[in-house]
Amino acid sequence: MTSRIFCAIDTAALPEALKLADHLKTHVAGLKLGLEFYSANGPEGVKAIQKKGLPLFLDLKLHDIPNTVANAIVALLPLAPQFITIHASGGPAMMKAATEAARKGGDKRPKLLAVTILTSLDAQDLKVIGHSGGPEEQVSRLALLARECGMDGVVCAPPEIAILRRELGPDFVLMVPGIRPQSAAANDQKRVMTPREAMTAGATYLVVGRPITQKLDPAAAAAAINAEVP
Repeated sequence: MTSRIFCAIDTAALPEALKLADHLKTHVAGLKLGLEFYSANGPEGVKAIQKKGLPLFLDLKLHDIPNTVANAIVALLPLAPQFITIHASGGPAMMKAATEAARKGGDKRPKLLAVTILTSLDAQDLKVIGHSGGPEEQVSRLALLARECGMDGVVCAPPEIAILRRELGPDFVLMVPGIRPQSAAANDQKRVMTPREAMTAGATYLVVGRPITQKLDPAAAAAAINAEVP
């Protein structure tokens, strides 16, 4: 079974995260550990999850001055994640510094994904924080900048997949949250799409959390989503 799902283990409870990892290890491409998990458990918690044998996506959304972000990347290298996120809005100097830092990992270096616009934001939210264009325009601008700065891919919302695939080519990683099966609630995501729609549009990986982790049988939920993907 080949899965394109990175399951978002959005919990601060290490025992719960380990249990989910056990349930899902043959049903997903990897596990996404975010700020909530890392803040509660730190590197040792990541190492504990790592022992389950699944690729890890550290979704820490680093955003600081270039030197600080570069040092943070170096500090994360021993954890050997497959992906690490940083905010594209940190600018070109920060992204280039992160790229240089990641190269210190050699052949096992993590791939860096630039976060464009959070899937919890819509056009009105962007207007409030000072962006005159809509989500698609801003995402496209940030994604092109990220590629120029050496990023391996971006995190984008479902509605931007098709245009980014056209602009960035077949090999640029598009990691896509905001994935909701037909029967699932959108929750706090405002720009969503079904698994089939997202993969058809050109997503590389799908990030799915609550539609899997909040089910009584997470493995069955993940298997059902895999079955939706062409």
